[in-house]
Amino acid sequence: MSTPLFEGEGGAIVLPAPVLCDRLDGGHLVVNPPRAVWERSELTTSELVSWSLLVAATGAAMLQVLPVLRDGCVNYWEAGNWALNDRAPPVGPKHVQTHRRVHQHVFGRSRRSRDPDWRWGESPRFPALAELGEWSARRERLTQEECAEVVCVVRRLLRTRFRMPQGLPAQALACEEHQ
Repeated sequence: MSTPLFEGEGGAIVLPAPVLCDRLDGGHLVVNPPRAVWERSELTTSELVSWSLLVAATGAAMLQVLPVLRDGCVNYWEAGNWALNDRAPPVGPKHVQTHRRVHQHVFGRSRRSRDPDWRWGESPRFPALAELGEWSARRERLTQEECAEVVCVVRRLLRTRFRMPQGLPAQALACEEHQ
């Protein structure tokens, strides 16, 4: 089950389960928009801008906080596709507007990745839905301490660089400001 880390005007940051990129290969967070939509164009202009800023702040915070990303980068992947798989609950064909929910994966990309699916300089490789459980079980999520540090930097970036005082979370992990 995914763990909520931050909620604000631009949406929510969650620590996903299943995890797709091990913390030692770069880490993995998901940013959900402020409301459930099947396609990003369904968001209002202000929702889309706020969500985009939250996604950018999340990537920037991961780069700043996670030592494994030193000299690395992040990849952003919009998703919601596995929900449409005929084998996903409810089993059978699905109506895209009813079942798909847009969310943005933020993957750290480490130059020192040991996982062949996350090799530096290559596109990541994702499993088929049927292989997801076994594939994900070999990957470790970011720690609570790492997540708390990322959230602290996100809060600071939203307030300063992105000038979104209204974007501060109603609920977030407790933290000290990281400068």
